[in-house]
Amino acid sequence: MAIPTIFIQIIILIYNLADTFFIGKTNNPYMVAGVSLILPLFNICACIFCLTGVGGGALVSRLLGQNRENEAKKVCAFCFYLSIVISVIFSLLFLIFLHPILNIIGASENTYIYAKQYALCVIVFGAIPTVLSNVMSNLLRSVGLSREAGFGITLGGLLNIALDPLFMFVIMPQGYEILGVGIATLLSNCASCAYFLAVSLKIKNQYVINYGIKNILPEKDSVLSVFNVGIPSALSVLLFDLDYIVIDKLMASYHDIAMAAIGIVLKAERLPLNVGIGICQGMMPIIGYNFSAKNQKRIDDTVKYSLFIGLIVSAVSIVLYELSAHFIIKAFISEAKTLALGTNFLRIRILATPLMFVSFFVVHVFQAFGEGNLALFLGVVRWLVLNIPMLYLLNFLFGMYGIVWAQVCADIFTVVLSYGVYFKYQKNLKAKECKITCN
Repeated sequence: MAIPTIFIQIIILIYNLADTFFIGKTNNPYMVAGVSLILPLFNICACIFCLTGVGGGALVSRLLGQNRENEAKKVCAFCFYLSIVISVIFSLLFLIFLHPILNIIGASENTYIYAKQYALCVIVFGAIPTVLSNVMSNLLRSVGLSREAGFGITLGGLLNIALDPLFMFVIMPQGYEILGVGIATLLSNCASCAYFLAVSLKIKNQYVINYGIKNILPEKDSVLSVFNVGIPSALSVLLFDLDYIVIDKLMASYHDIAMAAIGIVLKAERLPLNVGIGICQGMMPIIGYNFSAKNQKRIDDTVKYSLFIGLIVSAVSIVLYELSAHFIIKAFISEAKTLALGTNFLRIRILATPLMFVSFFVVHVFQAFGEGNLALFLGVVRWLVLNIPMLYLLNFLFGMYGIVWAQVCADIFTVVLSYGVYFKYQKNLKAKECKITCN
């Protein structure tokens, strides 16, 4: 199941990279910086689908392990409609407070108009199809339909690649490239959403994926279980975005060129990270199902194998990125100052890849177990106690490059904490099972 989810994550990455890649072809660092400012805000959509998609998907897998198919149907419908409501509220609030939000995140006189154009397309109008696509993809994966989930995301990614240059350089007049790329992304997400709706209607009689109104109210315990995993997952993503916002804000205090460089790096480094997240998401239904079925050996085997593969990917990525950092950044922009800074930034940031993978890995395992509180604890400590304070501290001590080194330094402590919490949890779990068996 990991291969389709890895593929999904790569396509999601292509979504993000395509916009930056084509905008970089204008050789306008202010356009690149404007889009980079919106990335953390656009990722708030991920908070919404983590709340309902990850929380609901994890519960559906556990319910199927308990042979409670009717309740699983209700959970699917509940998550679908809740996603719509939250997305509408988010879009409206963002539209109302757009101006102060852009000022807060560091939009300058040079980047404001570009950030505004992109935000209107991908957030104000694009939040609903973006969220629904990812929620439905997670729910499909929770019942074992990883191939269908992957195809829907792939459809959107390929459309985005095709439509970006069409709208930027053919349909829209010169100077409106950002608006063109935003419209292309919006249409791609709408197409992906339409595909998932069609698949869900087609399979509703064979699987528990059913969005009928009559199935909208699951049991109280199920609602609490969705939120128990979904809220910590959403907050973890929100804190991740807050970390990006702080990075953008600190970099913008130097100059827009640094802002453009770090914006490209934060996207370029995502390939190994997204592959790692795909591995984690692929293992979640297996762990969740076997956790409910009390098959500890299968859980242990899945954890060990997934961790091994993820660390191998991370190690290979470090070597490749260190050797080709200059060419990777140049693929996005040729402007000399941005290229030089981006190359140096990428060679530093990529060193954190295995540390970040292990941090994500442990959180996903706890989500699969239904232990949302532990996942939330690790997320809060990682971002609020370690990462963000480290950004300010190293920026104060070492300036611009201190910001770039902060991820590596903070995640060393995060990995130690994560493994300590995980091994203590496993020890307590086995002791509890032994006590039950002995009695």
